Amino acid sequence: MSTGLQLFGTTLGVLGWLGIIISCTLPLWRVTAFIGTNIVTAQIMWEGLWMSCVVQSTGQMQCKVYDSMLALPQDLQASRAILIIASLVGLIAIFASFAGGKCTNCLPDGFAKTRVTVAGGALFVTAGVLGLVPSSWTAHQVIGDFYNPLVAHAQKRELGAAIFICWGASVLMLVGGGLLSPSVFGTSPCSRNGSMGTSAHLCGISHGQKNAEGYITFCNRKDIFPFQS
Repeated sequence: MSTGLQLFGTTLGVLGWLGIIISCTLPLWRVTAFIGTNIVTAQIMWEGLWMSCVVQSTGQMQCKVYDSMLALPQDLQASRAILIIASLVGLIAIFASFAGGKCTNCLPDGFAKTRVTVAGGALFVTAGVLGLVPSSWTAHQVIGDFYNPLVAHAQKRELGAAIFICWGASVLMLVGGGLLSPSVFGTSPCSRNGSMGTSAHLCGISHGQKNAEGYITFCNRKDIFPFQS
C-alpha cells in the first residue's frame, strides 16, 4: 500500500471518529415534527442522548440534562453505550494506524507496522459498524412513531441532524478502515520490507520456481501458496 493511500484512509477514519463524537454530544437526535398546514408553534423540542432542549418562538433556548438514565427510551440508552464504545474503539484505531504508518518510526519492523496498520483498519471498520447500529435503531423508532396513528401529533418526532452526522461518520470510518486493511496482502512474515518477492530471493528461491506439487514455499516454512501459472 502506498503512503498516500494509507494517509487518506487514516484521515477518513479520523474524520469519522470526530463525527461520532459530535453526533454523540449534539441534542439533535429527535426534533419536533411539523405536521399539518400550520407550522407556527410556540416551542420546538430537541432530544439528544444526554439532554433535551426547548427552543421558544422568541429564539430563546433552554437545555436540561436528563435526570435519570433509566427514564430514557431503550434506543437512547443503548445508543449512549454503543457510541461510547465506538468512540473508544475509534480512538484505539487512530493510535494503531499512526503507529503503523509508513511515515512514522514508532515500530522499526516493516511487517509489524503492516500488521498494526491492518489492525487499525479493522478497528475503524468495527467502530463504523457500531456507529450505524444506534443511529439506524433510533431512526427506525422515530419513523415508526411518526406513522403510528396511536401516537399524538404533539409526541411525534422527526430525524435530527445528529442521526445523519452519525451515518456519515460511520461510512467514513468504514471506507477508511477498508482502505487500510488491504495492506496485509502481498506481505510475507519473512520480510521486513513487506515484499514477497524480496523474501523469496532472501530465502534462495527465485520467482516462478515450483515443486512437484505445484506450490512455492517461502523461507522453508510450512506455509504454502498455490502457484499461479
